[in-house]
Amino acid sequence: MARTKAIYSAFNQGDIPTIACFNQATVDLGVDFDKLIAAMQEYIDKHVAPVWGTPAKLVKTKGFVAGQWAMVFLDNADQPGALAYHDLTPSGLPLSKVFVKTTLKNGELVSVSASHELVEMLVDPAINIMTIGPDPKIIYAYESADPVEALSFKVRGIPMSDFVYPSYFEAFHKANSVQFDHMNQVTKPFQILKNGYQIIFKSGKWSQVYGSKAKQEHFKKEDRRGHRGATRKSGIVQRTSKQEIAAAKRTG
Repeated sequence: MARTKAIYSAFNQGDIPTIACFNQATVDLGVDFDKLIAAMQEYIDKHVAPVWGTPAKLVKTKGFVAGQWAMVFLDNADQPGALAYHDLTPSGLPLSKVFVKTTLKNGELVSVSASHELVEMLVDPAINIMTIGPDPKIIYAYESADPVEALSFKVRGIPMSDFVYPSYFEAFHKANSVQFDHMNQVTKPFQILKNGYQIIFKSGKWSQVYGSKAKQEHFKKEDRRGHRGATRKSGIVQRTSKQEIAAAKRTG
């Protein structure tokens, strides 16, 4: 039988998004920016898209590009311009933010943080997908990297975030029956590894459940402002304004 080219269920009826990647952090990323973008592109092409059907093209830019998604590297959520608090580009398209100083302060790698945000943006670009799970009274957020947070594998020699597979959110699977995450560390649906967590909605409130007490204590100390979890809890997705872009450029 002749092989046919795979057709991905990409954004907007098959459109493959272009993601403008630009760096406004004032501190060293700990990795060459060009090499990071190349590694993340391979991460999408060879690892994420074949599983989730979410191809994308990453390009290095100096700022937002009309009609393109974006990934911006910032110092932290207090950086002038308030881009950290927005989840849409000026064109109204998905925006990921990587907080470099915050990441480094937490003892984490920028490449892992960036790939974490990237895979979650591709899987749930509007930050609004949720599902039921083993407990019918709990709604689980469709976050593809949080449950396996802290695990990573190398792409082009650069650490990239582990991520769960669609099967992770399918409670009918028996333990060890299929692969649930890319590094094959999860053994059953909705399992949270010891350094991971999951955002849930229960009894009218958003909260987190953790894979361990240590993760819970560490999470309390982290600066989570501007992250997807905060947006999901607020239910408000905002577009970045031209004034904020100008302010960010002046301080970049």
